[in-house]
Amino acid sequence: MKRILAVMIAAALIPAFAAQAERKLVNPAIDMDGFLRISKEAAEHRQSRRLTEEQFLKLASEPGTIVLDARSKAKFDLLHVKGAVNLSFPDITVESLARLIPDRTTRVLIYCNNNFSDEERAFPSKLPAASLNLSTYISLYTYGYRNVYELGPLIDAKRTMLPRVPSKSVE
Repeated sequence: MKRILAVMIAAALIPAFAAQAERKLVNPAIDMDGFLRISKEAAEHRQSRRLTEEQFLKLASEPGTIVLDARSKAKFDLLHVKGAVNLSFPDITVESLARLIPDRTTRVLIYCNNNFSDEERAFPSKLPAASLNLSTYISLYTYGYRNVYELGPLIDAKRTMLPRVPSKSVE
């Protein structure tokens, strides 16, 4: 009987302890609800901002357009779209974006690993839901950049029209 009573008391206290633990784990610098809300908004915005390879090439050649590669510096150095600038995803901050793209109305084109097949060394594929394009688009949108376009298709790296080059330090 005492055991049953102890179990019932423990079961009654668990929600109280869980609620107290949740309050202690609050971090005002991390906002999951805000992230999910803005991710949904960015996803809707993104639908009309996906480009074919031809469209990407045309816009990339226009003055004032920035082609942003958010892969690691190591992967960027191996091979990247000619003219692209590298800002590795973990380094995207208010300050780094203000330095690289001070005008939030600048046209920004993005691409990632999952846009190229048959080039695993420089463009290792990720799971579709973990594609760097998604994270980069949402992040740029969150920071107020709305003139962002994404390379849409999966392109055979051996047949792409996009000129790709290694960084000079790797050549």
